[in-house]
Amino acid sequence: MGNSSSGASYGCVSCVGRNSWYEDLDSYFPIRPECQADVPKTRFKTRAGKTLSQRRWNAAFSLDGQLDIAAVLRRIQRGGIHPSIKAAVWEFLLGCFDPSSTFEERNELKQQRREKYAAWKAECQKIEPTVGSGRLMTSITDNGQNLENITVPGFSQGNNDSFDKTLIQWKLSLSQIGLDVLRTDRSLVFYENEANRAKLWDILAVYAWVDKDISYVQGMSDICSPMAILFENEADAFWCFEHAMRRLRENFMCTANSVGVQAQLNTLSQIVKTIDPKLHRHLEELDGGEYLFAFRMLMVLFRRELSFVDSLYLWEVMWAMEYNPHIYSSYVESHHTTENVKLSNKELKQYGKFERKYAKTGWTDHRNALAVFLVAAVLETKQKRLMKEARGLDDIVNIMGEVTGNLDAKKALDGALKVHEKYLNKVKNQ
Repeated sequence: MGNSSSGASYGCVSCVGRNSWYEDLDSYFPIRPECQADVPKTRFKTRAGKTLSQRRWNAAFSLDGQLDIAAVLRRIQRGGIHPSIKAAVWEFLLGCFDPSSTFEERNELKQQRREKYAAWKAECQKIEPTVGSGRLMTSITDNGQNLENITVPGFSQGNNDSFDKTLIQWKLSLSQIGLDVLRTDRSLVFYENEANRAKLWDILAVYAWVDKDISYVQGMSDICSPMAILFENEADAFWCFEHAMRRLRENFMCTANSVGVQAQLNTLSQIVKTIDPKLHRHLEELDGGEYLFAFRMLMVLFRRELSFVDSLYLWEVMWAMEYNPHIYSSYVESHHTTENVKLSNKELKQYGKFERKYAKTGWTDHRNALAVFLVAAVLETKQKRLMKEARGLDDIVNIMGEVTGNLDAKKALDGALKVHEKYLNKVKNQ
């Protein structure tokens, strides 16, 4: 069943041992020796009978390639995904592929996407030759061009102000992308290689060109980096990132008056106010009622609070818990909806356990993402200290900052589900 895997470029299964359940997971994503003391400890361990293994993954496909997504979700929610198959599984969790599709259909779709990415990348190369060169740009003067006098072969310019503005905005973003790439996951051996840094830069540069409404915003490199590492093929990494951004792009939509993650911060405020009004009132009195101290956690999905391996575990379990069987078709069909449809138990099993609650109750406010309940759960664990010791906003920031490098992803997820249950019960009884 070779078609079911995507070929992770880093730490292939044969390198470490197919049946070694208690292996050193950091060997899949080696840390530079000089950084060992500065990175958070990895808590996640693969567990036989709980973690989704390569054998279980292959067994979940029918002969023609249809995936038993319900069985896969159950296993991921219990113990995450073995590193050797993360890339292949993520493509389904993020809605890149329909579980009911065949191997042949997916291969065809993957080829189409690779061609589309190649075309976009070629467009970018016409404007900026650094794209695809194996190098990255860290300042707008790296290639000696003057932004006010850009000439682009194959593009008609000078009579289209909106195009000129978009093009210049994109050119300006490239240096910021380069600077961020140099800072992203720099403790990993993978990024000692300039070609790998350039790979991440290329993906982000092409995305910034394609998504003209957002372009590039700091933090995207933290989301994209795992894809660049997991996927050997750059185009496949791009599409996995692009689908992740479909879920997250609102967080990066900033205006002069608000930050993109503001909607989630407002939801967090409402959740804490509902489940713990005393804590919410205390935070408000200390000018923390806008919950800006949670900005980074939500923006980059706890990447800074966890080790690299633990952050991947957290993401995949969250995506499994939030999985909706209509995610693929909703991306393809703009007007797809499942509201007010009575679902059978068999259909409900196709949902992740978090999303299943919404499917059962008909709840339609999906701003209440699991990540928001994760922050609420962290606040709950710090509740006594916040109430007793916090006398100002700095105290809140310091107490919450202690989570960095010390968060237990599994306990945090369990806590988030409990907070979610408590919140739904409170709202129902209001």
